[in-house]
Order: sequence, then C-alpha cells, then structure tokens
Amino acid sequence: MLGLLVVFRRMINESIRIGLANDASSLRKLSLLSYNQLAQYDSPSCYKLCAISRAAGILASRKKSLRRGLPSRTPYAVRQQLVSCYVFKTRNGGLEIPIARGKRLSIPLTKHTLNMISQPRVKVRSFTLTLNRLSLCIALDVAKLECTSTVGVDRNLRNLTVGNEEETSHYDLSETVRVASSTV
Repeated sequence: MLGLLVVFRRMINESIRIGLANDASSLRKLSLLSYNQLAQYDSPSCYKLCAISRAAGILASRKKSLRRGLPSRTPYAVRQQLVSCYVFKTRNGGLEIPIARGKRLSIPLTKHTLNMISQPRVKVRSFTLTLNRLSLCIALDVAKLECTSTVGVDRNLRNLTVGNEEETSHYDLSETVRVASSTV
C-alpha cells in the first residue's frame, strides 16, 4: 500500500512537470499531454486520472498566484497520498480500493463511519488515503424547502429599504451618516 502512495505522488509530480513544460494548467489539456506519459507507472488507470486532476489543481493555483503578482516557486507534491473518486466500494464493513489489476485492498471502517455512510441519502463520492488517515468525501441529498416568502434589501448611503410583496419598510440613515462624519 505504501508503494501506491509513493507512485501516486510521483504521478502528480510528473504531470506537474509536463504541465510546466507545455504551459498547460487546464484539466483537459493536461490530460491529453500526460496520460500516455503516466503509462510507465504501475498503477490502476483510475489513479492516473486523479493524479492528473490533482496536478491541474496545483498548476491552476500557481497560475492564479502569478496573475495576482505573487511570487511562486516551482510546485510539487510532497505528501504521500492517494486520492480517487473512481472504482471504490464500501462493502463488508470496509472500503475496498484497487491496488493492482484484479487485486483489491479492504480498509476497515469504524462503526461511526459505517453508520454515517449507510444513511439513506448519503453517498461516498471520493476518498483520500495518507500514511495514517483515511478521509471520505460524502454527498448528502437534502430535502427541498418550499419558499413561502422573499425579502429584498436596498441599501444606500442615506437610507435602507426592506420589503416583500406585502410590506415595505423605509429607514432614514442620514443622521448616522452625519454622526459618522463628525466623529472621524
């Protein structure tokens, strides 16, 4: 299992290197450039896609920092981790993840975690595995609320108006503007 964490980090760094060399930070362009290059790594293909996605996020963050004028060093992934949103299952009290072709590893889950993910409207979307931690990302379908009324707020320097279809309230704020200007 430790080897898979190291390989995932290397795949992220390789994708970052390819993205920097080709000035690619979008997920689509980075996928086209680096997917074939990642074939040299002995890892299930679902992890290659997630490594490319992770690298695209790192490169997009770097690009945003440069655009804002912030200094940026060459990015790279340090932490050994495994992130995936594909081909994993929660079965028999554990999380089953692929580690090689035809081989799966079952990681036991706590009772609390099993109770949370077995609720009717909860779906496990992805997982992150580090040396000493397993994090599950879940989605909860919430019940839709019926909107009974809406309220609009119009705020200007000297007045505030709040209202809906039935009632409107107007508040004069010119006195607060005068007090604020005299105390500064």
